Amino acid sequence: MLSIDPTMPANSERTPYKVIPTSTGQQTEKEEFFRNLLAQVIEQFSRVFKIDELRTEVASQLAMLEKRVELEGLKVVEIEKCKSDIKKMRDEMAARSTRMSCPCKYSFLDENKKLMPRRDVPSYPKYMLSQETTEALRKPTFDVWLWEPNEMLSCLEHMYHDLGLVKDFNINPITLKRWLLCIHDNYRNNPFHNFRHCFCVTQMMYSMISLCSLQVKLSQMDILMLMTASVCHDLDHPGYNNTYQINARTELALRYNDISPLENHHCAVAFQILAQPECNILCNVDKEQFKRIRQGIITLILATDMARHAEILDSFKEILDNFDYSNEEHVTRLKMVLIKCCDISNEVRPMEVAEPWVDCLLEEYFMQSDREKTEGLPVAPFMDRDKVTKPTAQIGFLKFVLIPMFETVTKLFPEVEEVMLQPLWESRDRYEELKQIDDAMKELQKKKNETLAAGNRET
Repeated sequence: MLSIDPTMPANSERTPYKVIPTSTGQQTEKEEFFRNLLAQVIEQFSRVFKIDELRTEVASQLAMLEKRVELEGLKVVEIEKCKSDIKKMRDEMAARSTRMSCPCKYSFLDENKKLMPRRDVPSYPKYMLSQETTEALRKPTFDVWLWEPNEMLSCLEHMYHDLGLVKDFNINPITLKRWLLCIHDNYRNNPFHNFRHCFCVTQMMYSMISLCSLQVKLSQMDILMLMTASVCHDLDHPGYNNTYQINARTELALRYNDISPLENHHCAVAFQILAQPECNILCNVDKEQFKRIRQGIITLILATDMARHAEILDSFKEILDNFDYSNEEHVTRLKMVLIKCCDISNEVRPMEVAEPWVDCLLEEYFMQSDREKTEGLPVAPFMDRDKVTKPTAQIGFLKFVLIPMFETVTKLFPEVEEVMLQPLWESRDRYEELKQIDDAMKELQKKKNETLAAGNRET
């Protein structure tokens, strides 16, 4: 409550002022003063309210601006992301145009990349293998197409236990599981060079160890090398062979100077996996043992390069007549031939197991030859879908590669003939019959075409 004039009584709740408007023709000096004062008060209140309104408006405008900035910022982020994606695509196109790219998830593994399985042991169930399964697992007739990845992992795990490798090298069973999981995760889904091929090769090695009683003739360290090299021999295979890598001048070929680029890469990935403590099945061997095992595995994986086939087989033939199991060099040459046999042993298996592998291999070959044609690279006739058939692909391979190699091994292990060599002879004969049928059909079709052509000329 305000006192309008100090000379007036106090303006209180009990005795409030009463404003009584009167209409007079002429305002007194006090009335004029009061009128002006009221006008000033009204003006001041009006200014106060306008400031509040202005503040509200400014706050609203700021909120709108902040929202626009946020939206524009998101647009900028999207634009930058698009620019980054475009740059990556341009870089990839430039790399392809100079044929420097490798069709890999990674050309070679980032040294800082941890090769860990995508799942841990608890989600990897331990299958209880029946006695029938464990017995079948020791034979080349084992049907590798009947098993899911987790079941194949359990079979591999069983092999390491059954051969005494877990006990003799103090391998932690959980570490073995993790290692196998990581191996599985680092094979790609190629038509042929995939995890099932890894299992196939390792199971054949396990069969040969049993058939040839290799545990009696070789050391446990040799058995460990053979099994582990079989498991790791095609890790991270990109589905395009060494010829493509070298001709396309890929990063792998550059890194390994055109010398077995894929096999060197498989070795590197294998030991990058073993470098992880969680997956290191060799963590309990001493330094000297590890050095020997590592060198042995590398030697065996590098031996799977088919470009070295004649060299390795001839080297083995040289010592065959005087083979000595106590001679380390002799044993090394034997192991190199054994892993080669297992790597290309599909035709040893029953026809219904072996034949699907031929389709898988041809599919991978055709993928490569199609790419080579697109990139203007040389194309091998045995990979060209326009030139090769299943019988022609297999007959030459059986006659000049597989059969001679298994015949050589049979001289040291006669038991191989009935179980492994006999199926190869039968497979060769079957494909030769198929080729004769194909040739006859082609000749018949040719005569039909000639007859039609002659008829058209007469008319």
